[in-house]
Amino acid sequence: MTERRLLLVNGPNLNLLGTRQPEIYGATTLAQIEQRFIEVAAEHGFDGRVVQSNHEGVLIDAIHDARADCAGIIINPGAYSHTSVAIADALRSVDVPVVEVHLSNVHAREEYRRHSFVSEVADVVIAGAGPAGYEYAVRYFAAKLS
Repeated sequence: MTERRLLLVNGPNLNLLGTRQPEIYGATTLAQIEQRFIEVAAEHGFDGRVVQSNHEGVLIDAIHDARADCAGIIINPGAYSHTSVAIADALRSVDVPVVEVHLSNVHAREEYRRHSFVSEVADVVIAGAGPAGYEYAVRYFAAKLS
């Protein structure tokens, strides 16, 4: 296993960041978030790998693949947070720490967004910090794995 690699997983509709509901999700694009993740990871001695998909199985496969070479997973499962036992089970199966990130404060939004199957698996949940939440997640791993 490569102890200094982090996987960043972004779920459905996050490919539309920057144009999708900017009043909720901001103007930062997913490409900008991914680039900043790679930079911050490198500053802390990590390699970063990114995956985004609107398809649950693709996300699950990426999580499974992390067993071989990742020290941690940062995941914004998007709407799958509230519906996917399968993603939660995949995260349980890899035996690496998990940080769940949400751009918006899901607890201040619709009732159905307040429960996350992924939160039950995550070591840490960061919600409402915008794109900086991804950077906070990397810093968490830097402290935890040092």
